Amino acid sequence: MKMKETLLLGKTAFPMKANLPVRELEREKDWEENRVYEKRQEKNAGKPTFVLHDGPPYANGAVHMGHALNKISKDIIVRSKSMAGFRAPYVPGWDTH
Repeated sequence: MKMKETLLLGKTAFPMKANLPVRELEREKDWEENRVYEKRQEKNAGKPTFVLHDGPPYANGAVHMGHALNKISKDIIVRSKSMAGFRAPYVPGWDTH
């Protein structure tokens, strides 16, 4: 008996390899075709607006973890406001202030 046969591993339909460079492009294409962002904006049209301006990336030197933390936290805030019923469009900025 092989050691592998003694393990109780769960069964899943997920592939063993994430293959993100391919899968992410497929997901983005699917979102575009299904107009996911536009549908969310239409759903909250006419409701109170919440705007969080997102400045340019890497404006102050080389990329570091602070940039990722900033982008991720802004994304979480805007998405949660949108799900809470606010009209929260993504507004890219051009200034760092």
